[in-house]
Amino acid sequence: MNNAAASWIGIEHGLRGANLTYSTACSSSAVTIGEAARRIARGDAQIMIAGGTEAPLTFGTLMAWEALKTLAQEDASNPAASCKPFARDRTGLVLGEGAAILVLENAEHARQRGARVHAEVAGYGLATDTEHITRPSIRGQALVSSGVAPSDVGYINAHGTGTQANDAVETAAIKEVFRDAAGDCPISYTKSMHGHLLGAAGALEFIIAILAMQCCIVPPTAHLRIRDPDCDLDYVAEGARRIEEPTAVMSNSFAFGGTNAVLIAQRA
Repeated sequence: MNNAAASWIGIEHGLRGANLTYSTACSSSAVTIGEAARRIARGDAQIMIAGGTEAPLTFGTLMAWEALKTLAQEDASNPAASCKPFARDRTGLVLGEGAAILVLENAEHARQRGARVHAEVAGYGLATDTEHITRPSIRGQALVSSGVAPSDVGYINAHGTGTQANDAVETAAIKEVFRDAAGDCPISYTKSMHGHLLGAAGALEFIIAILAMQCCIVPPTAHLRIRDPDCDLDYVAEGARRIEEPTAVMSNSFAFGGTNAVLIAQRA
């Protein structure tokens, strides 16, 4: 059952509120966080646990992704550098395993119990490009509305899978949304270091974006040596970068099936 992991967590901790599982491929945990935030904002709950987990490193799963022609070819000189997002010589993604979980809470409830507040979920956008089951769409990605002005976003954790199609389309979608400010915002693709966690990717990358905001340090896009002229934004290729304190940060999650989600966090 897709909901087995969430159900076991509920049993283990005696959680009796709404137990919901979202299956939207690589945007699943981002959707989970956004929908949990909406339930809290509506007053349906005061606190919710949201995130995702994925363990895809099995023979059958690897063969399925290989059949889709999305897995990276091994870099003969350095296998660890096989995933080269936004690079001219990129060949695809590398799968990873892991889990990422957030506790979302009504602000007043958090204050009353003295909780440490890391950030505020300031925006959540969800759209479907409805053009192709595996091919991304510029229009579909740019349709996602977050409710925060582009000028307020000081860092983007890109979805960019390291495939030829996705990275170019995401670059174009960022340009369409951010317009003249697109080149001023630092962007990184951390899947180049932790792999693509599929259903858990959105939650992990949202946490990374929040930590970047807290520390004022943007993680790098690893292995970006030969730049693709179609991917010409500020992809932080030189290593981690210290930045001025950002007002907000953004995390993109774009999935097979066309379900595109964006999460925005701002300082609490």
